[in-house]
Amino acid sequence: MYTVSRKKNFQVLCNMKGNGLFNSFVLLFLTTMISHRGICHARPDPGGSGFIQTRGTNFVMNGKPFYFNGFNAYWMMMFASDPSTRSKVTDAFEEASKYGMNIARTWAFNDGDYKPLQNSPGSYNEEAFKGLDFVVSEAKKYGIHLILSLVNNFKDFGGKTKYVQWAKQQGQHLNNEDDFYTNPIVKQYYKNHVKAVLTRINTITGVAYKDDPTIFAWELMNEPRCPSDPSGANLQNWLKEMAAHVKSIDNHHLLEIGLEGFYGESMPEKKQYNPNNYPIGTDFISNNQIPEVDFATIHLYPEQWLPSTNSSAEAQLAFVDKWIQAHILDSNSVLKKPLLIGEFGKSSKLPGYSLEKRNQYLQRIYDAIYNSARSGGSCAGGLFWQLLSIGMDNMGDGYQVVLEQSPSTANIIAQQSQKLSSLT
Repeated sequence: MYTVSRKKNFQVLCNMKGNGLFNSFVLLFLTTMISHRGICHARPDPGGSGFIQTRGTNFVMNGKPFYFNGFNAYWMMMFASDPSTRSKVTDAFEEASKYGMNIARTWAFNDGDYKPLQNSPGSYNEEAFKGLDFVVSEAKKYGIHLILSLVNNFKDFGGKTKYVQWAKQQGQHLNNEDDFYTNPIVKQYYKNHVKAVLTRINTITGVAYKDDPTIFAWELMNEPRCPSDPSGANLQNWLKEMAAHVKSIDNHHLLEIGLEGFYGESMPEKKQYNPNNYPIGTDFISNNQIPEVDFATIHLYPEQWLPSTNSSAEAQLAFVDKWIQAHILDSNSVLKKPLLIGEFGKSSKLPGYSLEKRNQYLQRIYDAIYNSARSGGSCAGGLFWQLLSIGMDNMGDGYQVVLEQSPSTANIIAQQSQKLSSLT
């Protein structure tokens, strides 16, 4: 079974309070490349309002192609909601501008856990929401676009398990966490949360989230899985319903699912690319063919996914190459939608780890992204997991990148930003 330990910093986060020094993150680099003709997907953008759209397999803003280089920073809302750590969000965005990064992915959820955003269904912690307001406001100041994820597949920060628990407390007879996708009460809880976030009026900027182009895209769920239904039908139905719900409220922003990229039953021959035979219940093709889904995502953790009998360094790199190229080809020719590599990284906890190997790994993925973008292909960017700052060692999950301590890694990130911007 796939481990998700890279995201299990929650207890550490709870214990940190105001000790952490968080800096380092993202800047906007607009790119204009050769115009790629196609039909604009998603929403009207009258007068060049700054909302990013899709045109065929490309992202565009104000009619010009747009590329992404950035990072994951799930912690931002929680740190912004605490006055003693709020400045770390500003530091992060400011520091990132040095390296040309222009996108950050973070959580717009925290369901019933420490410092929750949603205390119980429909009941919100205003201080936490003000924290998210601050994240959006600061991102705008530094030209950073945001992907905001709306719920977790895993138990961290509540997740689908918390939603099911809430429904059981109201007398619903539910068997497991995957009832999240099928129970009408639970689905309504989620729909209500979506509406609460999308219609939120930012207390700093006065702009509703659904009207703010700082937000690049909504993400339905972080790494959705439904192993109780390997056919994929339950998840597919949920995605159709929730994608339509999001678009009924907000047709300005793009929407993605949050998928890791596993293939399913719609094209069984492609399951050969999956890392093993563990039932996931997702389907990269049919899930992303939902009309309201604007672009596709994949994640990359071969050291966690591949079976132990096939997890050598060489096998991992071979998997990475095939995983990326298979999804680029499918996004190009089957989905005809853009693709982002939403999470990737190299853990220092792995046997034989070295900084040089991490740099080579990041470069390998960056090269695949750039080569696709340069040729007009579907892959238009990537976000590594995860960026931390000096003094945050106890937040580390092995995958953390501390730019000040790793100038060679920072240089590779900056070079990728420059290369993508040079496509204009």
